[in-house]
Amino acid sequence: MTAADHAVRPGAVSKAMVAHAIAPRAGGRPWTFYVLLTVFVLYVLALYGPMICIYILSFQDVRGGLVFPMKGFSLHWFVDLFTQVRTGDVKGSFDRSVKLAAIVTVITVVVSFLAGMAFRRRFRGDGIVFYLMIGSLVAPGLVLSIGVGLLMHFIGVEGRWYTTAVGAQLSWTLPFGVLVMFAVMSRFDRAWEEAAYDLGATRWQAIRLVVIPILAPGIVAVALFGFTLSYDEFARTLQTAGSLNTLPLEIWTITLNVTSPSLYALGTITTIVSFTIIVACLGSIALMQKRRASRVPAY
Repeated sequence: MTAADHAVRPGAVSKAMVAHAIAPRAGGRPWTFYVLLTVFVLYVLALYGPMICIYILSFQDVRGGLVFPMKGFSLHWFVDLFTQVRTGDVKGSFDRSVKLAAIVTVITVVVSFLAGMAFRRRFRGDGIVFYLMIGSLVAPGLVLSIGVGLLMHFIGVEGRWYTTAVGAQLSWTLPFGVLVMFAVMSRFDRAWEEAAYDLGATRWQAIRLVVIPILAPGIVAVALFGFTLSYDEFARTLQTAGSLNTLPLEIWTITLNVTSPSLYALGTITTIVSFTIIVACLGSIALMQKRRASRVPAY
């Protein structure tokens, strides 16, 4: 065997050195894992730390203030939130926000679904229509709110949370709903719809019995987007809600007038409502996917 046989090629040496450098020591993890883990933990703390502090401070008793340390534990500020007039019309604003979000959600789902069905085929001017829909995302929400309010006042429509506020919020929820529906429609196989036509189904029957059940998880996702975006929208509602506040506007008013842990209690309640809606929507999506999988015949 010659000396050339014992020589190691430069490429092989470099690969061996790289493999040795990134290999974990003695069955452990590489140092890069701990660096990334530290970054992730800091990110989670920065994201959820302030929220957790508010949730904790909302459960202190009447002696408590707006900062740590806590003084006792009670539900005093939750009761105070709905019984004291000085905290504002929290119950009424919450009721209006839920109703407004429900109206916006229904319109967003219907229009997004129809837009997704329409854009399955190209038509003249489809690009212009698409960019006009998405263009409202670029406009500042407060400026758009002022514009909608001025326009409604010019044509003689008085600002109300169930009229002008609905139109202003749709400029925010519809683009997101359309984008989500486009993504869902891109994965829809037209062969399923054509098979329904071959079996004698009308167009409405194909949509009701084939298209909608298959797209149901995506439709629920659009509804979730519409509800959550409308429920906590502030800028586009500021100049269009009229004399009766929605919940975000009421919270803003409370921060100007009241400084007590009742504001933290309100934040805790609204967060619980938001997470409940999100969990319910995700659970319904998982249930629909499970039922669909159970109906697929095994071969």
